[in-house]
Amino acid sequence: MSKIAAIKPLGQSIWLDNLSRGLIQSGDLAKILREDGIVGVTSNPAIFFKSISSDPLYTGDLAELKKQDLTAEQRYEALVIPDLQAACDVTRAIYDETNGKDGYVSLEVSPTLSHDALGTISNAKRLWAAINRPNLMIKVPATSAGIIAIEELIASGLNINVTLMFNLKHVDEVLTAYIRGLEARVAAGQPVDRVHAVASVFLSRVDSLIDPQLEAIGTPEALALRGTVAKSFVKVSYEHYKKLFHGTRFAALKALGANPQRMLWASTGTKNKAYSDVMYVADLIGPETVNTVPDATLDLFRDHGVAALTLETGTDTAVANMAALRKLGINYNLQGEQLQTEGLKQFDDAFVKLLALTA
Repeated sequence: MSKIAAIKPLGQSIWLDNLSRGLIQSGDLAKILREDGIVGVTSNPAIFFKSISSDPLYTGDLAELKKQDLTAEQRYEALVIPDLQAACDVTRAIYDETNGKDGYVSLEVSPTLSHDALGTISNAKRLWAAINRPNLMIKVPATSAGIIAIEELIASGLNINVTLMFNLKHVDEVLTAYIRGLEARVAAGQPVDRVHAVASVFLSRVDSLIDPQLEAIGTPEALALRGTVAKSFVKVSYEHYKKLFHGTRFAALKALGANPQRMLWASTGTKNKAYSDVMYVADLIGPETVNTVPDATLDLFRDHGVAALTLETGTDTAVANMAALRKLGINYNLQGEQLQTEGLKQFDDAFVKLLALTA
């Protein structure tokens, strides 16, 4: 068994954080799904920029689209919508076999709408209709506007991948928005058993921001926390998830067939070479979770990763680590807001570059 495939029996779904026309048409996507037990795909503006700028399979179609009276965004969508449909078709068997738990392909709403709730709702519904696949997930950021949009989109029956969560405020707002959306469906007499969502916590960016602050403080206590904050936050977030979705608040919805909004670990490629190159995968394996992993990190785990139940080990230490961070004067809630703002800008910048390709 592939070392990646060995994660699946432990209750965690591994998704691929990459998508391109070449990956689909070459059969490579189907191959890694089959051989590594990968059960989903995620994309973002940076991924599509890389794909469209480097994959020759887009060249002819893009040239033809540039002859048409379309906006740059319309050309971008005309390029990627067929790819998303094709990827959904490749993963559809997984969706059917898992009764909708996995087999998803994720597409981001326009990053220009991150603070526009109504615009996000409209954009998401339009993309959902255009792609017309039940195993599509629409990605919405966990901004204040995004929270409003998430509730409405869940109530409308869309599958949602919430992105850019960095602190417990984000986690709590996102998970409760999902529940409110399901409750609205129930109130409207709509079924809830086929609505699925994930809530994505981004990891490597956390340690990239916090580690230099710990080094500047320089005490043994501060230095001991380097490389631990992102993983500690994930473990604390997971405890929040379990209390909510295995508690009384969700019980009535669960009785109606509703699915929990699984936690997803994103940005899981290690940036600091001093740390294990698979730590955001190997150290966070646990049931009812998803990890979306870039190709390079999958290759590393395939080579020397070890699949074991690690997510629920060291929870007390994780709580202590977050408390120690506060004692050092680092306000993690504020850091999370900064990280979300920076993440939004990175996606927006990537989208600008992407549209420049199709202008």
